Amino acid sequence: MKHNDFYLKILENNKAWVEEKLAINPNYFKRLSERQTPPVLWIGCSDSRVPANEIIGAEPGDVFVHRNIANMVIHSDMNMLSVLDYAVNILKVTNIIVCGHYGCGGVLAAMKNESYGLIDNWIRHIKTVYRLHNVELDQIDDEVVRFNRFVELNVQEQVYDLAKTSIVQGAWARQQDLSIHGWVYGLNSGYVTDLEVNVTNNQDLDEVYQLRFKKI
Repeated sequence: MKHNDFYLKILENNKAWVEEKLAINPNYFKRLSERQTPPVLWIGCSDSRVPANEIIGAEPGDVFVHRNIANMVIHSDMNMLSVLDYAVNILKVTNIIVCGHYGCGGVLAAMKNESYGLIDNWIRHIKTVYRLHNVELDQIDDEVVRFNRFVELNVQEQVYDLAKTSIVQGAWARQQDLSIHGWVYGLNSGYVTDLEVNVTNNQDLDEVYQLRFKKI
């Protein structure tokens, strides 16, 4: 089987990266393989232009990552829930960052009525965010400004949806140090905008979402 040039190039890039790391520290990979204790769970978009580690200058082992289209937190998504459970209950991360990005194709699709096929079922969850904030969004005449604001509001809702999970609330009930933050990354600038949407306990949620755990 003949591989294309790009495929062969990335294999060579891996070899060069390994050699670079070993030249700095001969025990780099030995240390990395022994355990992972990341302080951060990153829930981001699958967009190839938004690499979690590089954006924040983190090393391998610093960030536990889950990515999907439009950085969604969907309570029936067992993939996301499994990552969240492992990060919170096993790795004991202290920060969860939901990072969206301006120019997100999933969010843009949710602003339209076109059918894109199977992905329509995923985009429907993003449309729900628009419905929740339609009064504010529909008052914005400039489409780019409205699009950017929708990206921000989508991140905000995912932060609160994380806080509503039994996994996160269980950690808070045990007095575990855990904070959730909402960010948006600028593709055309490289800078992260902290939306100052930060949740550290379930008191920030409507009472109906505040779970009470039985003491064992």
